[in-house]
Amino acid sequence: MVKDYPVYPYLDVKKKVVEQPIAFPPQHQQQTPGFEWAMDPRPIFDYEGFKGSEKLKGKAALITGGDSGIGRAVAVAYAKEGADLTIVYLNEDQDAKETKQYVEQFDVNCLLIEGDLRNPTVSEFAVAQTIKNYGRLDIVVNNASVQPFTKDILDISNEQLEDTFRTNVFPLFYMTKASLPYLKQGGSIINTTSRVAYEGDKNVIDYSATKGAVVSFTRSMALSLADKGIRVNAVAPGPAWTPLTVSTYSAEHVSTLGTDIPMGRAAQPFEIAPPFVYLATNESLYVTGQVLHVNGGKIRYS
Repeated sequence: MVKDYPVYPYLDVKKKVVEQPIAFPPQHQQQTPGFEWAMDPRPIFDYEGFKGSEKLKGKAALITGGDSGIGRAVAVAYAKEGADLTIVYLNEDQDAKETKQYVEQFDVNCLLIEGDLRNPTVSEFAVAQTIKNYGRLDIVVNNASVQPFTKDILDISNEQLEDTFRTNVFPLFYMTKASLPYLKQGGSIINTTSRVAYEGDKNVIDYSATKGAVVSFTRSMALSLADKGIRVNAVAPGPAWTPLTVSTYSAEHVSTLGTDIPMGRAAQPFEIAPPFVYLATNESLYVTGQVLHVNGGKIRYS
């Protein structure tokens, strides 16, 4: 780990001191949603102290944006719990291959599907391939998104506005519709929203609006599917060290990421993954229509 920026220590279950960054070296990636392999330091997507207990053994999970960032951390956590995986990604081939190689060490299968989720046929294809390879689909994680930086609403072109909603909102409908014929009672749909859905953010206006839509979609679908025994929930992360962050904000902003949070730092992806595990397992059978907030101390009342 690079040592020229502040870190804080914590203890894992083996009583070993692990250092995590409090602030990050300034950096920015031009491409969106960004590449994890190019980040410095690399995000921490696996907590070695966490040992799975086969809570998802025999199940199949489809994760959009599972190649990197929070999606990668969720894929690793699910693999440790025994789930076979389908990962849908846009064009981040190196990140996707790294994730596949990493999760397969836990004796699970990982299917990679490259495609643009703005096209509904990609969701249909991803579900069809999951059924073909695993014979089942139990968990759907709608996680992929873009986050354009905006100084003013007047800077948001009509094209950008449409693209942000087509990327962040439309695929939730496409993937849910494609998955429902195969999801059985006990199935789980988990959507990634954000703290900005609740408090807003002047620098990511259209992104914030889409994350509010994710919350409403989650609550509506939970009501719609309750009688089928299919649960629909969401996770709302705070600032996290992911490719989406470094491809959104300026290098200067990145260097102070999360320092305004009560805990004083951004999250590492592995710290966001546990609620996704909980919401996928039978431990949450009575939980639907809820948003779990993982944000370092920002209090939410809705």
